[in-house]
Amino acid sequence: MGSGRVSVVTGASRGLGRGIAIALGAAGDTVYVTGRSKDAPTGNWPGTIHETAAAIDAAGGRGIAVACDHLDDAQTKAVFERIEAEQGRLHVLVNNAFAMQDFSALPGNFWERGLEEWQQQIDVGLRSSYVASVYGIPLLIKAGKGLIVNTSSVGARAHLHPLPYGLSKIGQDKLAADMAPDLAPHNIAALSFWHGLVKTDRTLLGLEHFPQMFEGIGGYAGAESPGFGGRIIDALWRDADLMRLTGGTFYTSELALHYGLKDEGDHQPISFRQFFGAPLFEKAI
Repeated sequence: MGSGRVSVVTGASRGLGRGIAIALGAAGDTVYVTGRSKDAPTGNWPGTIHETAAAIDAAGGRGIAVACDHLDDAQTKAVFERIEAEQGRLHVLVNNAFAMQDFSALPGNFWERGLEEWQQQIDVGLRSSYVASVYGIPLLIKAGKGLIVNTSSVGARAHLHPLPYGLSKIGQDKLAADMAPDLAPHNIAALSFWHGLVKTDRTLLGLEHFPQMFEGIGGYAGAESPGFGGRIIDALWRDADLMRLTGGTFYTSELALHYGLKDEGDHQPISFRQFFGAPLFEKAI
């Protein structure tokens, strides 16, 4: 039996977005998944939006693949116009679309590498979250209750990866914080998630080839599955006092402890608070 929820996860052909989308499908959602990987994978990693949609179906939900290049605002707008035409409302928006190099930065100082990293992580990442929110919020209002989750990381505080990475992540946190006051009268919560190490294809290959990069933060033992955040989103939705959290940034591991959730294999991912400290826009859970 379906949950009655309609969700959209941007950038869901692979990795974290794919995992969240499948977990929401397992909870019974109708999930719209967006991305550029329509008929074949883009870049160096496997996965397409149609494969994710099929996995959502197999998990018990209903997956709907919508090809979208989030650099094109018209394509993003068309996604939400389709949702409105087919569903008339939206309950959960997960802003996850993002792009970056395989592990960290290209060689050289940031000013020597050109502007590609900015386009990938600010335009595809942060700006696309803003645009998706602008087009998605009217549908969340129609539903009478809504939840927006921006996928972020400790890169909002720590210097990780290329320079634009951190700007994008702190921007995701600030976006949730500043959307919250306008959305509160409409019973829509906006949150940002600080995921820990996530067992995506990219991260698992990194752990294999560059284990020293992860030794100080728990390595594989502290990592979370790509679907972990989706289960947390489901728990948040079921929380009758969800609005107390709106505008906040949260470690996924700590939200899971609050809601009594464990990851696959009865695993409890560790909090990175001990390594990176508190988010700037943190709220008490």
